[in-house]
Amino acid sequence: MNRLTKAAVIALALATTAAPMMAQAQDRHDRREWRQDRRDWRQDRRDDRRDWHQDRRSDHRDWRQDQRRQDRWSRDNRNWWRGRPEFRDYRGARNGYWYAPGHGYYRVEPRYYGYRWRTGGYLPPAYRSYYVSDPYFYGLRPAPRGYRYVHAGNDILMIAVATGLIASVMNNVY
Repeated sequence: MNRLTKAAVIALALATTAAPMMAQAQDRHDRREWRQDRRDWRQDRRDDRRDWHQDRRSDHRDWRQDQRRQDRWSRDNRNWWRGRPEFRDYRGARNGYWYAPGHGYYRVEPRYYGYRWRTGGYLPPAYRSYYVSDPYFYGLRPAPRGYRYVHAGNDILMIAVATGLIASVMNNVY
């Protein structure tokens, strides 16, 4: 074979083997890039989700704190009752009357006006129907079965519904 033919055969052999090798190398490089891009995309998604959850938790935490501040009774805040619907009829203290939120004013026997309620005593039947509508607002646990919280003057009493026995007293609520 002459030199020119040898050179042509060698060139042809190189071309036929080099082109697929180059393509294969390029293909590997493309796959590597694709995998890296996919990893980056997944990591960005994870970061975005984490940020979203943290923002959501933070927003919820802020909302809960605001709700606690707004929806709870506080001895430190003298105007805690303002704006609450159960106090819309409240016009201040009236001599000879008690005010029960959600129930309005009711007349009190003179001997009970300013009375100091004690655990183990009995609440008269006339005052047992002024139930506390939202014990959670006052920071109270739900009353056990057979007991209810009632308004008695400025106090909240937990009484046995059947007998009127006072189980606990929360003095000077308002």
